[in-house]
Amino acid sequence: MSNPFKGRTGLDRVIRATGYSFEGLKTAYLGESAFRQETWLAVILIPSAFWVGRTWVEVGLLVGAVLLVMIVELLNSGIEAAIDRVSFELHDLSKRAKDLASAAVFLSLVLCAGLWGAALWHRFP
Repeated sequence: MSNPFKGRTGLDRVIRATGYSFEGLKTAYLGESAFRQETWLAVILIPSAFWVGRTWVEVGLLVGAVLLVMIVELLNSGIEAAIDRVSFELHDLSKRAKDLASAAVFLSLVLCAGLWGAALWHRFP
């Protein structure tokens, strides 16, 4: 049996995929407090990157680091939702998957903080 959603092509596919993406962002914002906090941090940091960064490369790295945190948070939330869909029962593999996803978020936050700290240190010696 073929998937009826896989038959879409062209502009129809792009429009529907964009709608699904915005629905995912809305779901994450309304349902995940960490994503909501990161969104508000991004609202402050992304415009600030154009002032802190001295070159387009610096601005790109600063903006990219903030977006990377949000991307990894979305993936973490997706992994958690999939694990919870299977079972709420405590299981070593479920814990492992959730812990690994959480570690990915932590590392993205460390990277973001490090880049922003270095940029601010460079900007304000």
